[in-house]
Amino acid sequence: MKKDEPPIDSTPIGGMSETRIGRWVQPFARFLQIQSASGFLLLACTTVALLLANSPWSASFAGIWQIRLRIAVGDFELNKPLLLCINDGLMTVFFFVVGLEIKREFVAGELRDRRNAALPIVAALGGMIVPAGIYLLFQSGQPGQSGWGIPVATDIAFVAGFLALLGSRAPASLKIMLMSLAIADDIGAILLIAFFYSTDISFVALGIAAAGFGVTYIFNRIGVRQVSIYVVIGTGIWLAFLKSGVHPTVAGVLLGFLTPSRPWVGTAGFPNVLTKVLERLVKSSHESTRKERHRALSRVATTAREGTSPLERLEFGLHPWVAFLIMPLFALANAGVGIEVASLGSPVALAVATGLVLGKPIGIVLFSWIATRLGFARLPAEVNWKTMLGAGCLAGIGFTMSIFIAGLALQGTMLDDGKIGTLVGSMISAILGCVLLLMFMPKRPEVPVGST
Repeated sequence: MKKDEPPIDSTPIGGMSETRIGRWVQPFARFLQIQSASGFLLLACTTVALLLANSPWSASFAGIWQIRLRIAVGDFELNKPLLLCINDGLMTVFFFVVGLEIKREFVAGELRDRRNAALPIVAALGGMIVPAGIYLLFQSGQPGQSGWGIPVATDIAFVAGFLALLGSRAPASLKIMLMSLAIADDIGAILLIAFFYSTDISFVALGIAAAGFGVTYIFNRIGVRQVSIYVVIGTGIWLAFLKSGVHPTVAGVLLGFLTPSRPWVGTAGFPNVLTKVLERLVKSSHESTRKERHRALSRVATTAREGTSPLERLEFGLHPWVAFLIMPLFALANAGVGIEVASLGSPVALAVATGLVLGKPIGIVLFSWIATRLGFARLPAEVNWKTMLGAGCLAGIGFTMSIFIAGLALQGTMLDDGKIGTLVGSMISAILGCVLLLMFMPKRPEVPVGST
């Protein structure tokens, strides 16, 4: 540092040093913290839903989700039960945030580096193909064959929650790898929904949706920043998807991909604007009009807001709502199934549970081993094949996406069986994953109290 340069202020802000690596890690740390808390809340809501569904109040509880909500404007009408309003409406916001998370990972996260991205992507691929194959071994040619997509998904919130329970025993590299794997897994689940669980396609409606995406892209390019405008366009796209035969949640993912990931104002923009505005306010006399002062301060506010990217701003604002409202509400509405001893051994339930408990770890470890042997992927630091096996078991927790796909693939008693298989398989996977990771991960040395 030159003598005439002031020292760099490295005072931590919000508990994290403002270094480049700090700015990269901070979004991941916040993401993991929210997902961990959300996982515990999801567990509580799932437990409540199961207790109520197997209680004397089961009929009343089920009836709540069949209450119809109606919105009519002229000849246009939406008349759906509360369950579908959650699954088709609120879950679109969930998938929008998923789209934001996926784009962030590719722009500034672990998936931006091709070599770092290779392992979680290949592992996720194996963790989808093998469970689907195991399911089809049980159900090929049977009435429940269409549910093959149920065991392919990994639930990020539950995985993050159990990683939090492991505390400092789980190295950061393992957490990042598992979160990246789960996000890559989400991409696969979204593609399954779009291509395999869409029916009666209306190309006119898809054309309208495509026009909406085109308008969104143009507005992004020319610098339109009003969120309300995009809410109106996004609602129109969602309605078009609703009538197209492609599940409307796919619209949320695509809108997330279209969200700009770069801030409008560069790193030096805010200090420059602030300096100019302060100089103008100091030089101006008391005769300066209130309108001029308001204009100057509004410019500061706009510059501060646009100093972060729309992607970061939206993810930061929506993620808590998704984690602590939408996903728990989805769990309450969808996890409540009556459990009977006979249903635990039904073919669909067994196929789903086996796919999650065995298919996930086998697929993840096998495909990862092949990728590392071929030389285009490498294990993260502090991660060996034993811990990869534990991580693969933990990835067998397939709650939110699995139940969502079950609702698209199955009906009636088979749908209940698919949900039971998901719950049982996820529970066994969670226990196996935690036990194996605790067995295979070395204990980290504790720092003695008072040491420096």
